[in-house]
Amino acid sequence: MTQYIIRRLLQMIPITFGILTLVFSLIHLIPGDPAAQIAGEGARPEDIENVRKSLGLDQPLLTQYVTYLKNIAHGDLGRSFHTGDPVVQAIAERYPATIELALGAMFVALLVAFPLGIISAIYRNSWIDNVARFFALIGVSMPSFWFGPLLIIAFAINHEWFPVSGREEGLRSLVLPSLTMGLALAAILTRMIRVSLAEELNQLYVTTAIAKGVTRAKAIFRHALKNALIPVITIIALQFGSLLTGAIITEQIFSWPGLGRLLIQSINTRDYPQVQASILVIALTYIFVNFASDLLYGVVDPRIKLE
Repeated sequence: MTQYIIRRLLQMIPITFGILTLVFSLIHLIPGDPAAQIAGEGARPEDIENVRKSLGLDQPLLTQYVTYLKNIAHGDLGRSFHTGDPVVQAIAERYPATIELALGAMFVALLVAFPLGIISAIYRNSWIDNVARFFALIGVSMPSFWFGPLLIIAFAINHEWFPVSGREEGLRSLVLPSLTMGLALAAILTRMIRVSLAEELNQLYVTTAIAKGVTRAKAIFRHALKNALIPVITIIALQFGSLLTGAIITEQIFSWPGLGRLLIQSINTRDYPQVQASILVIALTYIFVNFASDLLYGVVDPRIKLE
């Protein structure tokens, strides 16, 4: 296990390097001049040039890239072009809100998907199965930029049960954005759980266990479901990573003060250090979530050897 963890951590180094290179390249392809935005409208060309020099943007792109990598190696993600504060400070303030939203959405997804998926697999081709599959189809067909405003109109404007935006009211503020993201994910997980569990229920070991006197419920939940969780864990890990990026749209809709909203604001203002650091944090979170899911395989199914 120790060797596996060390090997996986070493594999993250070239992946992280690739992410840094890609983000740096793409951010400099975005049209617009940060120096001109900071200098303001009507600024003289010499003023814009002075701002550009102070930000280090007058240097060749390769020089900027090497400097960027050196700073990253020393743990320095840079300072915001607009505030002058370390970008880590803004990320530390916003990141907990994004994690909170992702966890809330995942909680909603698991709360809905597991009962529906299990019942649908047990009663295949019944009316219950048809209802569950219909829900899954509707769920994956509703984009968050449409479903989110719909929830706002229904439960925040018409009935005033939940706040329209912000994070000030605690759990009440979390309900609508979590539903917006979580129900779409629940639809995906419901289909995955149904397919995976239905396949396991057709295996001979389930029939043998029942023939030996094991109750059907025990055969399903203790044996079949445990084996069916392997592909489901993979999907959950991948989808949790996507929740962090998908939260960008939801955070905009609900004015949620998370990392995704910070990223959009930084892109609009051409704040290169803030954009690069935000994307790097999201990417590293995605990598570590998938790493954790690999470790979880061995816990769920001891037959799986981590190599």
